[in-house]
Amino acid sequence: MAKLPHPIPYQGSKRNLAPLIAPYVPEDIEVWYEPFAGSAAMTLWAANRNAAKRYVIGDVLAPIADLWRVIITQPDETAARYSEIWHGQRADNHGYFNEVRARYNEARDPVDLLYLICRCVKNAVRFGTKTGNFTQSHDKRRLGMKPDKMAEAIKGASMLLKGKTEVVSGDWMQTLAPATAADFVYMDPPYLGTTVGRDKRYAEGLQQDRLIEGLADLRARNIRFALSYDGMTGGKEYGPPLPDTLGLTRLLLYAGKSSQATLAGRDEETVESLYITPDLGEANPEIIRKPKAIQAEFAL
Repeated sequence: MAKLPHPIPYQGSKRNLAPLIAPYVPEDIEVWYEPFAGSAAMTLWAANRNAAKRYVIGDVLAPIADLWRVIITQPDETAARYSEIWHGQRADNHGYFNEVRARYNEARDPVDLLYLICRCVKNAVRFGTKTGNFTQSHDKRRLGMKPDKMAEAIKGASMLLKGKTEVVSGDWMQTLAPATAADFVYMDPPYLGTTVGRDKRYAEGLQQDRLIEGLADLRARNIRFALSYDGMTGGKEYGPPLPDTLGLTRLLLYAGKSSQATLAGRDEETVESLYITPDLGEANPEIIRKPKAIQAEFAL
């Protein structure tokens, strides 16, 4: 596909970083794993290039996994349901988003969640740490992805993933338990800065010590992986670097202007870390940027 489908518009999705991550993806992959799937942007990129024979996408949030299941296996029905929810919006019903949010929090319907993600502020999902309820408010400036565009994205994603993708829900280490040295894992877990402290954004955060424990296990099993984790915007860093004892190569990828800083009236650039197993590439002391010549090739 010249333009990749993207039905779940998560803030922080790595779809725009795919050109920078691509050179570190091996060519001989049996199973591609993405255990912190969210929008599964990198899996869609990989499937579009036939990077692996099979794909496994997982998420600790069961409704996200359920949403991917219906997108992949029931694209027409899912698109129709989204259209029904989207068209329920009316100019005179300012409480409609809250009605859908309350309905989702009660029944955990995955397509209700899709609408909430598309319509919420900056596509920045927020969940209660104790209840798992969706807590983000609606963006008053827009109505979310239009049904025609969503239908195209859903059907495109289904075409790429159907028949060769397993969707699982649960802990990331459990998802990766079957992985072997012939496979490849791409991980984009919550940053430490959004897991602890005041800015808790997820139904279940990931403490850094447990992340390190899991990465050490993958290293002991000779599993190849790439991990997007910490980074910096302006002068603010999101968590300390991972320890050298893991034996990983750390690369710095230029992620462009910070959208959140722009909305706050600041002009700041974002740099994200990519940790790779040493067999995938060598250290580069420079910040890696996307060459303009390949922007069209990786259009998302």
